[in-house]
Formats: sequence, structure tokens, C-alpha cells
Amino acid sequence: MKKPKRKARIRTAQPDRASARRGSTGEDRRRPRFSRELSVLYEDDAVIVIDKPAGLLAVPIKGSETPSAWSLLSARLELKKQRAFIVHRIDRYSSGALLFAKTAPDRAALVRQFLGHKPLRRYLAAVRGRLRVEAGTLVHYFRRQGMFQQLRTARDPQAAQAELRYSVERLFADASLVRVELVTGLQNQIRAQFLALGHPVIGDRKYRPSEASEPLIARVALHAAHLQFVHPRSGKSVSIECKPPADFQHLVRELGRSGRTRG
Repeated sequence: MKKPKRKARIRTAQPDRASARRGSTGEDRRRPRFSRELSVLYEDDAVIVIDKPAGLLAVPIKGSETPSAWSLLSARLELKKQRAFIVHRIDRYSSGALLFAKTAPDRAALVRQFLGHKPLRRYLAAVRGRLRVEAGTLVHYFRRQGMFQQLRTARDPQAAQAELRYSVERLFADASLVRVELVTGLQNQIRAQFLALGHPVIGDRKYRPSEASEPLIARVALHAAHLQFVHPRSGKSVSIECKPPADFQHLVRELGRSGRTRG
């Protein structure tokens, strides 16, 4: 296997100027924009990991021409007579490491890992309120209704178990930066579980509409910061780190200025 330069780029769609909100510097750090270039974090003949920007779909919506990470990546790989196969997903307004396979057999091997909850997936999330317990495990039960996860109990035969582990990275005046490790992989799991705990993710207007008025970030403050999986051909562990984007870093800085008490 070989790793290319980390600055490999894929050109993507430009931001929607009509809805842009800019500050005095001309740079809008709140709005979840499309990046003009999509970073490749790792690539070889079997797999490719990209840094998906917030606002970009991971996979296409049926009947829509809206760009997605898969469609943009497929167009690039087609030039090399390669293909992109979906392995897992990240919410549209979340950012971070997203894995694709290049062949069907490689995809099948990776999907088996994800179904078995074997890959290590760590996120950074900024949540409302100060968590009293510095580290712990959350277990909830949800039933998906439409695009939402509805909280249920273990007695509900149609409910799926959601489990994650977390640790507090920094405490602020009325917020917490947490590092989250997924044990299971339900859609919107981190957002739904922290909401159930009474600590909604900052900027998550889907599950908490009042977050639309958040002045520091205009999307859910959730970033896929680390991904580790077993390579489908070599059997060796591949570990990927993904730095939070500018809007997430801006949020953390401003939360710190508002009264960080421990870090």
C-alpha cells in the first residue's frame, strides 16, 4: 500500500452566495458552506478516505442533482478507471473522515466490519451545558420515524439499541466539548443520545429548532475526527486523523472566551 500526499484535492461545488452571511472580515465562519476543494486523507488501490465538509451530502438523494461526496469522488476516480463504493455515511451537516472502497469485494469486506461495529469511530461534539460526569457510556433505545430517531425503551420490540462512550475534553461556562466513540452506528445517534441526556449538540436545528439562532456556528457542531479500520487486503490497521474545520474551531475558541473553566 502507499499513501499519497495529504494535500490531494477534489474540486467541489461552490457555496450559495445568496444565503451567505459574512462578518466584517468578509469570512463567514458560521455558515456550513461547500469547500471548493475536498481533501483526500488516505488513498491506495482498495480504499480512499476523504475529509467531507459540512453541507455536502455523503451520498446522493434519489431524484436530486445536488452534489454529494460520492458523486464528486466518482467523477474523479473515473478518470483513473476506478470506482467509488459507499461503505458508511456521515450526516450532511457533520464534517470529517468518510471512507469509500474502490471495488465491490473491498466494499463487502469493509461493510462486514461496520456491521460488526469493529471500526473505531471518534467524533468531537460541542454540547449544551456542563456534563457532570467526565467520562461514561450512554445506552438508549430509539425507533426511527421518518428522518428522526424517537426515544423509546428496551421493551419496545421495534426499538434499536444505541450505545456510545464519551469523555469530556473541555468545559466552558455553559457548554462542553466531548470526544465520542461510537459503539453502535444508528443514524443521528450522537445527536439523539446527547439530546436524551439533556445536552443537545450545539447548532443541531434538526432535533432542536431553537438552535437555528446560535450565533457562533450555523450547523450541527459534530466532526468525525478519527477513523480506524482493518485494510480489506493487507489485514493491517489503518488509522486516520481529521482536523476540525474552521467553523468548528471558531466555535470552540469563542466558547473558551465566554468563560472556559477547565481545559
